[in-house]
Amino acid sequence: MSRPGKKHEKARSMVERKAYKIEEAVVLARKVAHTKFDETLELAMLLGVDPKYADQMVRGTVVLPHGTGRSKRVLVIATGEKVKEAEAAGADVTGGPELVKKIQEGWLDFDAVIATPDAMKDVGKLGKILGPRGLMPNPKAGTVTFDVAKAVQEIKAGKVEFKVDKTSIIHTAVGKLSFDESKLVDNARALVHAVLRAKPPAAKGRYVRSIHICSTMGPSIEIDPASVELAAA
Repeated sequence: MSRPGKKHEKARSMVERKAYKIEEAVVLARKVAHTKFDETLELAMLLGVDPKYADQMVRGTVVLPHGTGRSKRVLVIATGEKVKEAEAAGADVTGGPELVKKIQEGWLDFDAVIATPDAMKDVGKLGKILGPRGLMPNPKAGTVTFDVAKAVQEIKAGKVEFKVDKTSIIHTAVGKLSFDESKLVDNARALVHAVLRAKPPAAKGRYVRSIHICSTMGPSIEIDPASVELAAA
């Protein structure tokens, strides 16, 4: 088993064993970054839910106020005028059933997929390909819709989808370390607020168990859940 490098060990030694306020945590995450590339800042929330029960599943979407720092290549599968609407809204690739066949043949040069409801009879064939990659269009995520222009614009503006995994954790990127600290804080709060709004009625007891942030290669930094919840509410 490989050991962490000296730079990582040094970065980890700068993080105290305590829960920081979100503003402090963002400043620290940028301070301990030690790579030459622009790392992504990621936020993880451990929730008091059991996702094996359908009524405790937590999922949703949020448009981060300052985007993710990454331009997404958006694919729209539609018919008729909706194809033109998607193109006008800035979709990178548009088309109909021919795109389904192209994906079945191995093409995956896109980051998000939007489909109109009438196209889902064909898009449904891609479940085994798009599902494991988190790319399958879903009405709850707003990616199965006739309002394709709005869906494209939201994704381009920084819309992200979150979903609790089998270990009860939501893990989502909230921007790049090159962002201003205030923008990273705004994005983190927006995500936390969205997760709070998505609390299922069946969830009992303490909903947010813990929150941590870290950069792509940096150490984990604990955040005081109470301070973030109050700030996001």
